[in-house]
Amino acid sequence: MNETTVRFQDDLYEAVNGEWLKTAVIPDDMPMTGGPAELTQGVEKIMMADFKAFAAGEKATDIPEMRYAIDLYRKVLDTDRRDREGVAPVLPLLERLRSINSVEELNGAAAELLFQGVELPVQLDVAADMQDAERHSFAVIGPDVILPDTTYYAEDNDAGKRLLALYADMAAKVLAYTPLSAEEQKQYLDDTLAYDALIAKKVKSQLEWSEYYKCHNPMDLDTVAAYVAPFDLRGLLAALYGEQTPEILIVYDPRAIREINAYFCPENFEKYIHWAYVRTLLRATAYLSEELAALGRSYRRALTGVAADPSLEKQAWQLASRVYSEPVGVYYGRTYFGEEAKKDVVALVQRIIETYKRRMEQNAFLAPETKEQAIRKLSTVETKMGYPDEIKPLWSALRFDEDDSLYEAMRKLNAIRQRDSFDRLHKPVDRTEWVLPGHMVNAGYNPLANDVTFPAGILQKPFYSLEQSVSENLGGIGAVIGHEISHAFDNNGAKFDEHGNLHNWWTESDFAAFEALTKDMIAQFDGIEYHGGRVNGELVVSENIADNGGMGVTLEIMRGLDAPDYPAYFMNWARVWCMKIKEEFIRLQLTNDVHSPNVLRANMQPRNFPEWYEAFGVKEGDGMYLPPEKRISIW
Repeated sequence: MNETTVRFQDDLYEAVNGEWLKTAVIPDDMPMTGGPAELTQGVEKIMMADFKAFAAGEKATDIPEMRYAIDLYRKVLDTDRRDREGVAPVLPLLERLRSINSVEELNGAAAELLFQGVELPVQLDVAADMQDAERHSFAVIGPDVILPDTTYYAEDNDAGKRLLALYADMAAKVLAYTPLSAEEQKQYLDDTLAYDALIAKKVKSQLEWSEYYKCHNPMDLDTVAAYVAPFDLRGLLAALYGEQTPEILIVYDPRAIREINAYFCPENFEKYIHWAYVRTLLRATAYLSEELAALGRSYRRALTGVAADPSLEKQAWQLASRVYSEPVGVYYGRTYFGEEAKKDVVALVQRIIETYKRRMEQNAFLAPETKEQAIRKLSTVETKMGYPDEIKPLWSALRFDEDDSLYEAMRKLNAIRQRDSFDRLHKPVDRTEWVLPGHMVNAGYNPLANDVTFPAGILQKPFYSLEQSVSENLGGIGAVIGHEISHAFDNNGAKFDEHGNLHNWWTESDFAAFEALTKDMIAQFDGIEYHGGRVNGELVVSENIADNGGMGVTLEIMRGLDAPDYPAYFMNWARVWCMKIKEEFIRLQLTNDVHSPNVLRANMQPRNFPEWYEAFGVKEGDGMYLPPEKRISIW
C-alpha cells in the first residue's frame, strides 16, 4: 500500500490502493479486477477445479442436483459435437418464425413461441405483488432495446452510433450462417435495427427503471388487452391459465404498453418477425459452435472493453453455475464456508440492526409515530447468511436428455424455468427462497420480503475475516451489512412497510424532510466529472443513501468499542472498493449502474462523518475536506 506519495487527507482511495493500481493487470476476459471482481476470480478458480474433477470422475458430491450441473458443464466442453452441428440446432425454430405471416398466426403460436424463448411483442413475468407481497401478480413489460439505455439513441450520441454499428456487424456475420439469401439477410438486419429504434422511443430509460416502486401499475386485463391489440394477450393468458386467467395485471412500463402500436402493429409486423428472428439467433449463438459463440459475444466484448472470451472451461463453469445456481451455491457454502464465521457475521447483523434502532429513536427529523414504524420494520428484517439450508424442488426438475445438443438442453431448461415462473401465479410467495446463490460475491436487500442476503462468496477478505480486526471488519462487511439494511429506507425501500408491501407509513412532513435530504445526496454526486463522463446523481442516489447509512451505523458501533481504530476502518472501506476497470466498462457504468463509481464510493461518504476528520487530521484545504454545512447523514 502507498501511504506516502498520496496523502490520506487528499485521496483516501489512492493512498490505500495506489501502489496496487499501478501494477494490477485486468484479465483479458474481464472488464475489471480487484475488490469483488478479484474475489469472484478466487471463487471461480476453486470451483472450476472442482468441476473439472467432477467431470473426470475424480471427485464426487452428495448433492444430487449437482450431477445435472456437471452434465451441462460437459455439454459446453463437447466442442466436437457443437462444431459439427454448427447453426443447425436453432434452425427449426427460426424456420417456424419465418412461417408466421400474420398477427393472427402469431397469436395462434404465441404460447408455443413463449416457451421456445422467442421474444413476443411484450414481455411477461410473474413476481411478488408490491401491494400484497404474500401473493404473486402477473406483470406485462415492454421489450428490451439493443443498446444499454434509451439515452444512447439520441441523435448526438456518437457512442450509441458506434455500438449499433458493432452490433450490426456482429449480426450480419452470424446471419451469414443461416439459409437466408444475402438479400434477405440485409433486410432482416435493417428491419431489426428499425424496429429497435421504434421501441427505444417508448420504453423506460435506466433512470426511470431505477425508481422500481413505480413499476406497480395495476390495470384490468381488458384495458391492457385493448392497448396491445392486435396482439391477443387474453388468448395467450387463456392458453397459460385457462379459467384461472388473471383479470388484474401489473404494467411495469405503462408508456411502452399504452403506445405499443408505435412499434408493434400490422404495418410493422414483418419488421417484428425479422427482429424476433435476429434476436433469437443471436441469443442461441452461446450454445452453438465455438465460432458462432465467439461471434455472438463480440458486441458484449466491445461494450465492456473485454479483450478476449473466457476459456472454454470457464465458459462451462459459468453456464453450469448460472443455470444451477442454488445447488452450486449450497455445494460451495457447505464445502468452503465455516460455521464459526457464519455465527460471527449473524451476530454482527443483529448488532447493526439494534444500533440502527437506537439511531432511529434519536433521529432528529422523524415524528414519534414514523420512528415507531421504522423500528418495527427493522425488527422484522430477516437475515439469510451463507447459503440455504435446503435446495428447492425446482432444481431437481431442471433436467434434459443425455443425447440433447447444448442448445436443445438449454431450450428445455429455460422452458422449465418459464413454466415454473408462470405456475407460481396462484401460489403464495415462498419467502424462504434466496435471490442470491451461496457462491456469489454480492449482497442484497429484497424490499418485498424485507430480508437481507449475504452469500458465502462475499464473506472473505477484505470484506470479512476472523483474522481481521473488529475495526477492519466494520469498515468492510459491517458497512456492507449496514448498506443493505439502509436500502429499507432509501428512496425506493422507504415506500415499503415491514411486510414488504407498497404502503405509505410516513407522515407527510417526515417524508418531505426525507426527500429534502435525498435531494442533498443527489446534489452531492450529481455532475461529478469521471473518465470523460458525468455522474448522474439521480441514477445513483439509492445506493449512495445506502452507503451513507451503512457508514453511519457502523461508525456508531465503532464509538462503542474499547479501542476503535478509525484509520483501519476507513482504510478497509477504501480497500473493499479497490478496482481497476476498463474505460469502456466505466462509460457503461455511468449510464447503467445505480452504484457510483468505486473511487467515489470510497472517497465521498467518509467526508460526511466527523470520525473521518479525527482519523487523519483532515482540515480545511485538504482534498477530502467537506464543510460541515454540506455534510449529509440521513440514517
